Amino acid sequence: MPLTDRAIKAIKPADKDQWVSDKDGLRLLVKSNGNKFWRLKYRFAGKQKTLALGSYPETPLSKARELTMQARLTVKSGVDPAAEKREKVREEQRLNEDLFMNIAREWWEQQSGGWTENHARRVWLRLKDNSFASLGKRPISTIRPRDVIETVREIEKRGALDVAQRVLQDIGRVCRYAVQTERINFNPASELSDVLKSRKVEHRASLPREQLPAFVRALSTYEEKGRLLTKYAIQLLVLTFVRPGELRGARWEEFNFEENIWRIPAERMKMRSEHIVPLSKQALQIIELIKPITQQYQLLFPSERDRNDPMSDNTMRRAIFKLGYDGTKLGKAKANPHGFRATASSILNEQGFNPDAIERQLSHMERNGVRAAYTHHARYLDERKEMMQWWADYIYNRKSSSKW
Repeated sequence: MPLTDRAIKAIKPADKDQWVSDKDGLRLLVKSNGNKFWRLKYRFAGKQKTLALGSYPETPLSKARELTMQARLTVKSGVDPAAEKREKVREEQRLNEDLFMNIAREWWEQQSGGWTENHARRVWLRLKDNSFASLGKRPISTIRPRDVIETVREIEKRGALDVAQRVLQDIGRVCRYAVQTERINFNPASELSDVLKSRKVEHRASLPREQLPAFVRALSTYEEKGRLLTKYAIQLLVLTFVRPGELRGARWEEFNFEENIWRIPAERMKMRSEHIVPLSKQALQIIELIKPITQQYQLLFPSERDRNDPMSDNTMRRAIFKLGYDGTKLGKAKANPHGFRATASSILNEQGFNPDAIERQLSHMERNGVRAAYTHHARYLDERKEMMQWWADYIYNRKSSSKW
């Protein structure tokens, strides 16, 4: 007798599994724990087979019978419904694996091992926050150039032209990886370099040589206007001309006061190569002034809010602007923390120092692949020590006072 919903609900679990038949080969498996599952018994190619049709009550009796009829029609057409179901499951898995967001994650995990932790995080958040809403849950094979254009132009509408350009590059790199791993046959972002608005390139503001003395004199009075530790950070930045992020993340354990060097580990460097900064007498004096303030912490320049985090990347910039170097004051150029690298490079090259030693001290990587393979963090170290002391003396001699 065919089953009814009332009859199914009345079935009580037994000590062992039991089978209850409906019709057309449809049966209900009642487990000893009370769970119920639909199974279809059928023959295909002379063999007895079983097809799972779901659980009860999630799949009601009427739906189980409908699935039974569909499976029997499939058998009559010469196709095994179990094999067809397995293929559908595999196809769904492939589609899920090939979603843009999943391939983006796979690409990012492959690449991020060669990046700094901060850079890797920035790339992932930029890509996720700006492309996943429109592209993330789409199979990458369905993404067309128009879809990519619409995604980056939405970013462009916010006025974030630089972000739009970087996201376009990120999408292109993900799609190129998908081509390389045979998920797609062409890169939908490969020919889109001209679709975004262009922005005039603005180089980071750097102080001209003639304004450096006035700047360092103004900086010597900064404790009257702001945080003393910020003053020391800018002074050390000028003396070492490292990247601002490298300075903000400086840790006490990185300093060797017997050899008078600052050894920045590879994971904190932009190019993932350890960098040595010789410390001039003046730089050491500033560090001695910093010790009573932050030596109890891991960072030389911790955030005021959380001592485990570095100083904000805007702290030094705001201080420089507070000194009047924001590009609005007559007779004062616009200055930027990163710009001191260009100022130092220009002056040191004019003074005839070895250009290779200057580039190494700036932690610029060799452009030539063969030379890059043999570039070492300690290269030209003796020349660099002499150069860094000259630079510190030059800065101090250009001031009217003997102290910063």
